[in-house]
Amino acid sequence: MQQTFYPNLLSPIRIGPLELPNRVLMGSMHTGLEEEKDGMERLATFYAERAQGGVGLIVTGGISPNLEGALGPNGARMQRKRHARKHRVITEAVHAEGGKILMQILHGGRYSYHPFNVAPSAIKAPINRFKPRKLNSLGIKRTIRAYVRSARLAKEAGYDGIEIMGSEGYLINQFIAKETNKRTDEYGGSFENRMRFPIEIIKGIRSEVGNDFAIIYRLSMLDLMSEGSNWEEVVTLAKAVEKAGADAINTGIGWHEARIPTIATLVPRGGFTFVTRKLMGKVDIPLITTNRLNTPEACEEALESGCADMVSMARPFLADPEIVKKAAMGVPQAINTCIGCNQACLDHIFKRKVASCLVNPRASHESKWPIDAQANEAKQVAVVGAGPAGLSAATELARLGHEVTLFERGPEIGGQFNLAKRIPGKQEFYETLRYFRYQLDQLQVNVKLETEANTENLRVFDHVILASGVSPRPWQIDGMDKTSVVNYIDVINQKGTIGKRVIIIGAGGIGFDVADFLLHEGNESFYAKWGIDKTLESRGGLREEQDSEPKREIHLFQRSPGKVGASLGKTTGWIHRLNLKKAKVQMHSGVTYHKIADGQLIYTENGQKQALPYDQIVVCAGQVPYHPLSEKLANLNIPHTLIGGAREARKLDAQRAILEGIEAAYALAPWSRD
Repeated sequence: MQQTFYPNLLSPIRIGPLELPNRVLMGSMHTGLEEEKDGMERLATFYAERAQGGVGLIVTGGISPNLEGALGPNGARMQRKRHARKHRVITEAVHAEGGKILMQILHGGRYSYHPFNVAPSAIKAPINRFKPRKLNSLGIKRTIRAYVRSARLAKEAGYDGIEIMGSEGYLINQFIAKETNKRTDEYGGSFENRMRFPIEIIKGIRSEVGNDFAIIYRLSMLDLMSEGSNWEEVVTLAKAVEKAGADAINTGIGWHEARIPTIATLVPRGGFTFVTRKLMGKVDIPLITTNRLNTPEACEEALESGCADMVSMARPFLADPEIVKKAAMGVPQAINTCIGCNQACLDHIFKRKVASCLVNPRASHESKWPIDAQANEAKQVAVVGAGPAGLSAATELARLGHEVTLFERGPEIGGQFNLAKRIPGKQEFYETLRYFRYQLDQLQVNVKLETEANTENLRVFDHVILASGVSPRPWQIDGMDKTSVVNYIDVINQKGTIGKRVIIIGAGGIGFDVADFLLHEGNESFYAKWGIDKTLESRGGLREEQDSEPKREIHLFQRSPGKVGASLGKTTGWIHRLNLKKAKVQMHSGVTYHKIADGQLIYTENGQKQALPYDQIVVCAGQVPYHPLSEKLANLNIPHTLIGGAREARKLDAQRAILEGIEAAYALAPWSRD
């Protein structure tokens, strides 16, 4: 008898008219392809690959029902028949792979980043420069009709249903919450009035599209806003949504303006499944849980423990389109796991770039680097360095059919990953290393650990990829020879004892990571620290934060003026800054260093010379390329390519390193598709 892996996750479920083969929903993600010139064709390839990978049901990125609701000036809409015709290529591609796909209808409301945005009340969002215009009664009716029209056009485009975005602080959520709805007419005041808007939308859509078209409603079950919904209101709305004609309810957690992490790596896996669980049994339609579910094990646990009827994963399908297929085959070690970093997905969207994935640069670029590509001529290639760039290059080269040898002078693969995985909130890098180990083995890469590459053992190869990484940038100052001055590598590797008062030189990503590392208390509660009420008894799910006295006094220094940590990622930088603020880390910017004397750092800040006593100074002053072989290979005319930190250490991160690895692999020799 064939073994059944993940019996709950892989069991069938019915969502309205749809019979689904498993309980995995690919949640909505805006990729930026929606607005690209050739975006629909690329989205068709993107979604088809995920359908082929076995996902039960796909939900598209948010598509606006009208111009006012578009997320940006050129935001994607489903408003005209011409829009529906363009979407046909997506639905046909997904259906050709046997998949099912819903279109998400999303009206940005006061989050829409343009001067035509509207809202229930004229209250500007703190994350938007544009103040919305208050919708009058006619405008509300017109907007409801726009939702209905958008659903009808989605059906004409071949979608199997729609998801109505009613959470995360978008327009519908703005009508529901007291925070943003100050109206006194039939759409404001009492909760019954405030929920009238979404209920009329659902009823209108159901009447228009009939019963053979699925409707999922994404309900904000935990606003994390001071005047958000209380639990009684959440239950009342859920029952009304079911009665109005929805086939399932998806879970929404937090508003975009809430100052609480909801999807970042530091959120525990499945950290918000308790919210959906509390609603279980209150309605008769399936409930879908979400947020930080990135492995089959986490999903199976959520279903087995009764937290939901179905699970939603979004970013994990950027990392690996075949999660479900690999889970069904019983090889979870083959899954390229989402690490929740946001660097190449959400951060790209905020920069008006196409979303991709740090651990899988192929995401949204499937046609550029086809998974079925093969080199026209196999070469013998050496890769020097088993850090992120080298691992990426080695696995992609082998996948293309080249014979690859990977040289690593250390005892294990990973490079900078082996530092990152020790940082609190970055433990997901263990999963990335597990994935690369599996790939190296499956692709039969010849891995030589504790082996120093040199011109003698490299001259036999057709090409050499130098991914030898970086070294810490030297920091020179009078009195520097004190043993109390250490570099970040030794600190993270816990070489030596660190005292109570610490100065960190350098406030980039590494400086923030070291501060987190030195402050981390292993027993702290994520929910208590960030003020989340797990009982859900308080309005908006908020409670008073429980800050503990930090175990160290830390000072973070940067030479440049301005906000400390300004270069951190758009969607996670605020978390890192707020995290250190809670720990009472003192920030210093625009600093000029003078000397170290008598256990003090002498420096100038804001025109004033100061002396700060310390127990340790940790140097995080950047990195420099490490490529001792490059010149020697060039002198011997041995073809080679520099990637990652060996090429350029400035602004180096794992995203760039892994991307350059795949670029180098595909650029090495002509290739074609099988």
